[in-house]
Amino acid sequence: MSGLRSICALAFATLSLASAAGAQEARHYVRPVSADSDGLPFSGAVMVGNTLYLSGTIGLDENQQVPATAEAEARLVLESVRTTLEAAGMTMDDLVSVQVFCSDVAHYAAFNSVYRTYFTREFPARAFIGVGTLLFNARFEVQGIAVRR
Repeated sequence: MSGLRSICALAFATLSLASAAGAQEARHYVRPVSADSDGLPFSGAVMVGNTLYLSGTIGLDENQQVPATAEAEARLVLESVRTTLEAAGMTMDDLVSVQVFCSDVAHYAAFNSVYRTYFTREFPARAFIGVGTLLFNARFEVQGIAVRR
């Protein structure tokens, strides 16, 4: 039994050290907003090591309006994701996980018809989640995680 306790203690110590080392990694902010600014209270993305955590984004046009069609909105939101990835030196193919929040899951096919055109390799893992009203009455909000290849 004491051998099992020793193995568990060693495993816990190893995980604790790995966690502490990960916490020490430098962070790089993409489209940063500081806490003392009047901007929105989040940054566009945060890079920790080789992993980029993208904030949720919606697809508004140049007048800050939701486009007339779901396809046009899907293009705008995915262009915003791509722009954020490019600012971090990455591409859509670096995404490993995507969450799509949708105000009406009836837009599933419209979103997918646009989404599939943004990738040249395998698709990332993804959730398509039906939710209530999104900010600005948007149809879609997309957030994701990307890992530099």
